[in-house]
Amino acid sequence: MTSSTLPARSLFHFAFHVTDLDEARRFYGGVLGCTEGRSTDTWVDFDFFSHQISLHLGEPFKTTRTGRVGEHLVPMPHFGLVLLLPAWRALAERLTAAGVDFVLPPQVRFEGQPGEQWTMFFCDPFGNPIEVKGFASTEAIFAA
Repeated sequence: MTSSTLPARSLFHFAFHVTDLDEARRFYGGVLGCTEGRSTDTWVDFDFFSHQISLHLGEPFKTTRTGRVGEHLVPMPHFGLVLLLPAWRALAERLTAAGVDFVLPPQVRFEGQPGEQWTMFFCDPFGNPIEVKGFASTEAIFAA
């Protein structure tokens, strides 16, 4: 294991709707750098940072900005992942260079407190909100 990966307790699977598989491939494969897995003409799987996501053709879920995080309202529901800080920084740079429109740009929150974390929120091209958190160590993820 490298310093940019977390130990996996188990793998997560999440299936959700998108409206265009080619556009999904450009975003998840091209922008995020996820490896494509199996697919049919109605869905495609991706290795989402060592977890499986399945993108199916359909109407994306409705979201609203009702999740209060400090002074910000973030989209709910949303999904995402936790990375160690070096990998989080590399992804933040990749997304910024790709011109991703952030809901909440890369930033630190709870600085100096238990659970200090870096976060960023963005949406895929279909409006599915994604949060990516970065932590300096795995011990800080569940710190209270």
